[in-house]
Amino acid sequence: MTDAPIPPVLGVDDLGPDTQPVAYEVTGGTAYVTLNRPDFRNAQNSVMTYSLDNAFIRAVEDDAVKVIVLRANGKHFSAGHDIGTTERDHHVEYPNRASIWWDHTTRGGGDRRLARETEVYVQMCRRWREIPKPMIAQVHGACIAGGLMLAWICDFIVASDDAFFSDPVVKMGIPGVEYFAHAFVLGPRRAKEILYTGRRFGAAEALDWGMLNHVVPREELQAKVDEIAGEIAAMPAFGLTLAKKVINSNEDQMGLQTSLDTAFGWHMFAHSANAEPDDTDSFSASLGGMDARSMRDSANTGSTGGPAPTGEQKG
Repeated sequence: MTDAPIPPVLGVDDLGPDTQPVAYEVTGGTAYVTLNRPDFRNAQNSVMTYSLDNAFIRAVEDDAVKVIVLRANGKHFSAGHDIGTTERDHHVEYPNRASIWWDHTTRGGGDRRLARETEVYVQMCRRWREIPKPMIAQVHGACIAGGLMLAWICDFIVASDDAFFSDPVVKMGIPGVEYFAHAFVLGPRRAKEILYTGRRFGAAEALDWGMLNHVVPREELQAKVDEIAGEIAAMPAFGLTLAKKVINSNEDQMGLQTSLDTAFGWHMFAHSANAEPDDTDSFSASLGGMDARSMRDSANTGSTGGPAPTGEQKG
């Protein structure tokens, strides 16, 4: 916990082209939702999560918006969930929107953690996956742990050739990030490989494995995303909504939702198992003794990708 001031959540009407931690602008039928916390490698605190939700609400309710692009300012797309910045706000209550649950700050032990992580991690991602407009993730630099969750809920992922990916959460004794779609976006064997080793994998590998739609040079990334968004925007909006609904339903029938529930249960168990030996509920204990710096340093030993960003790397 920190005494540093934490900025308020941005409401739907507060968002603008330069607002932090999320920026918002519309050009030619495309809403650009930008992670704008570059000093913290776009690590996701709850202020960012709820501001992001409001940006998506604004885009969905604007009939002029046909496509939503999720992108980021700074050197990296996202270093994941915030476990190490001066604005980490896991102890702060925000009005729940994604789940009907109680205030986590009034609870203790596993109850507190389950209430919060259900709301801001799993249920938010499930909510965003069902947004009835096409979404494109525009990824550059690091996309670590919780960053994967944001990219995976999008319909397309277009990455620059300097992008790299990792879910090193097994280093904490936890099976992986909360929105556990690994086997669906990577296939079972690749999912096991990146989880068992904790290594980073680059954009070329991610494209080969089917996780990405396109990889382009960094200087061409925005133009490629704009091109795709323009092609999508020319299609009938309701037809796109129905196509998205059907394909998401196909994934669900293959077991995605059941898999998410099962994985999240084991994720919660792992937090409790980590904290149990000394009968504490400390934040550090629940992460297997890992913190932002130790996660960064361990990720530097990966076999592919660029240097890991400092900051948070837990999903």
